[in-house]
Amino acid sequence: MTPRRIRAASLTRLLGAWRTDQAGPAYRQLADGLRLLILDGRLPLDVVLPGERELAQALEVSRTTVTGAFTRLREQGFLQSRQGAGARTRLPTGPGHRDSGPLIRPSEPGVVDLIAAALPAGEFVHQAYAKAIEALPAHLPHHGYEPVGLMVLREAVAARYTRRGLATTPDQVLITHGAQHAWALMLRLLTGPGDRVVIDHPTYPNAIDAILRGSCRPVPVSLPAEGWDVEGVVAAFQQSAPRLAHLVPDFHNPTGRWMDFAGRAAIAAAGLRTRTVVVFDETMLDLSLDGPRASYGFDEPPGSIVRLGSTGKSFWGGLRIGWIRAEPEMIAALGRMRASIDLGTPVLEQLAAAALLQDDEAALAARRAELRERRDRLVKLAAERLPDWRVTPPPGGLSVWAELPAPVSNALAATCERHGVRIAAGPRFGVDGAFERFVRLPFTLPAEPMAEAIDRLATAYARLRPQAVHAPEAATRAVV
Repeated sequence: MTPRRIRAASLTRLLGAWRTDQAGPAYRQLADGLRLLILDGRLPLDVVLPGERELAQALEVSRTTVTGAFTRLREQGFLQSRQGAGARTRLPTGPGHRDSGPLIRPSEPGVVDLIAAALPAGEFVHQAYAKAIEALPAHLPHHGYEPVGLMVLREAVAARYTRRGLATTPDQVLITHGAQHAWALMLRLLTGPGDRVVIDHPTYPNAIDAILRGSCRPVPVSLPAEGWDVEGVVAAFQQSAPRLAHLVPDFHNPTGRWMDFAGRAAIAAAGLRTRTVVVFDETMLDLSLDGPRASYGFDEPPGSIVRLGSTGKSFWGGLRIGWIRAEPEMIAALGRMRASIDLGTPVLEQLAAAALLQDDEAALAARRAELRERRDRLVKLAAERLPDWRVTPPPGGLSVWAELPAPVSNALAATCERHGVRIAAGPRFGVDGAFERFVRLPFTLPAEPMAEAIDRLATAYARLRPQAVHAPEAATRAVV
């Protein structure tokens, strides 16, 4: 397999403004910038860097500067070079720690949960179940097994796509036990041991877990400071020969960012060229707070994108209903294969979901207003209690991706447990021990528990700070 490479133009964009006049020799500044990209997961491991001459031209520095930076990174264990094979990124002691335990854990008295990015059910969920119970008797005379889902729900999902600008028929929809189940079905249908799957980096942890438990290999494409590295995604398709790609373009989990239509179109076209099945996880699609609402604003070639959706984030996690939107041939294949795992989704929940989706705008408007207020409150609390953190309000979703001054995310998560608050450390959202300078903070709690959670988090961080290291070499030791 041809090793993955990053182009000089892409690496230059990732580095950004890496050079200042007061921070020492240029080669050290360049080495520090590249090391930080590796530690943050923005530059994946086992990627071949551009040649020294090519990178020097792109950065407009001397080749001696690049040579010195590469030499320094090799000495520190962040690059490995082989004759004729280029310099590959690595960590000094191999991949770092990534907790693969469940994100959702049983509640404990006195412990505030800042891990689960989910809202409680609103009154509209109760109303939908009441309608479902009224409709249930018509289904009781039948056996109740629906491998592809009840027609009434498939019609509701298809109509919803059509209303939003993507013409869809019921035979393009399969109903699942949530979006995670939908993703597991896609992996089971299309991949085998050793197959590669392209992912955003960072991304939803359970998506990574499903890839690894299917004995597949995640191919991370790092998110730049803003938007997506579309060129990097296309290059990963061309160089890694992946079977699948899992991307979260709508209010991305955990960063909350939104992919523009030009990027979606370029990725869809690249997937068709390379025969990579592109899967868009749209579980956050409804949760626009400041960003665009519509997701279907480009001319999409038939069969270029498979879409996953669910009711979990929009309405209630306890309503375990999701779906796959794909071409009819793939839906039929999924329905046949599914029988080896389960025989269908519960009828009552499908009827409740159908009732919700047929008239959901009022419920979603209330959800968005509630989340917008809670997001703004969290950002304000963080600015007051954690002023040296970078907490940027996202245009949508359920969480902020908070950047810490030092790579202490796992240590902070452990310290928080002793102060009665749970947080999700950054490495949980990546591979190879990346994102030690980040934590995900959901803004789903009401005002009082949220204030208590941030107070406890600030206390835990203050206790940890004497051990936090800010110098580059010390930070390296802390992570590995």
